Amino acid sequence: MNKQQISQLIESINAHETIIIFRHVRPDPDALGSQLGLKYAIQKLFPNKRVYAVGTTVDNLRFIGEMDKVQDDVFKDALALVLDTANAPRIDDERYQLCQTLIKIDHHPPVDQYGQVNIVNTKSSSTSEMIYEILNDIGFGNDLITRDVARCLYIGIVGDTGRFLFNNTTSRTMAIAAELLTYDIDHTQMINEMQQRDLKSIRFQGYVLQHFQFEQSVGTIFITKDVLEQFDISANEASLFVNSLADTQGIQAWAFAVDETSEIRVRLRSKGVVINELAAQYNGGGHPLASGASVYSKDELEVLFNDLKLLVYASMKN
Repeated sequence: MNKQQISQLIESINAHETIIIFRHVRPDPDALGSQLGLKYAIQKLFPNKRVYAVGTTVDNLRFIGEMDKVQDDVFKDALALVLDTANAPRIDDERYQLCQTLIKIDHHPPVDQYGQVNIVNTKSSSTSEMIYEILNDIGFGNDLITRDVARCLYIGIVGDTGRFLFNNTTSRTMAIAAELLTYDIDHTQMINEMQQRDLKSIRFQGYVLQHFQFEQSVGTIFITKDVLEQFDISANEASLFVNSLADTQGIQAWAFAVDETSEIRVRLRSKGVVINELAAQYNGGGHPLASGASVYSKDELEVLFNDLKLLVYASMKN
């Protein structure tokens, strides 16, 4: 982030009466937390502007906040702020294309710079952390960060740092989290809501732990449509268990694949081996240690699994 980009962001917000905030499909706590946190902050600063947050509602994260229903004609001449989304095809709601101006705010490696202004900081733990910094950079941080803003940004940071366990947690991340806690938010309740699962999901987690494959320090599992039907859970709900394999002794990386009908979505995770370049070879991308990919057949999935094993094996030899 630099001062010129922040100035362009403020100028664009000033110039538009309608501001629509987007994020990626299959949202996680950071996507929703940054989206809603920024929405509440802009509403506080500009109470007469129309500010909306759009995208598909995810039931298990509904406690973070609700999405707005917006008619097509509202998008015309609006400012689109797209958060936490590395590439344009992953933006949830294609009507961003109807907006007059588009600004990207993200912490993923900048593969697709689709905005007229692209504010990217790969050193941030999360886009929620970036939003906190932006609100302070524009000089109104203390006034704009209300209790609602704080709770959204806090849960976003918690989500993308794995409750401060991942190596993207920095001293700055902890300082920001500590500041957000001064706004009298019930962080224990939020984390409990984020982590809680219904009985069918708990039983599904048991299936994952019993059926994943472990070879050459790599864990892999493919959740088929039959398994989703057996446990009566959606592909999005299944994906929440991507880190179930993380505590396996000796594991260096893992692939969690789910059949989403039109594609097999593969979530890749690593404890040290850089995996986003591998993800890019399979229609994806992301962070060095947390990425996503897409394949379109079981055979292609097996090739990806094998490539991940080869990648880990090569790193261990070195």
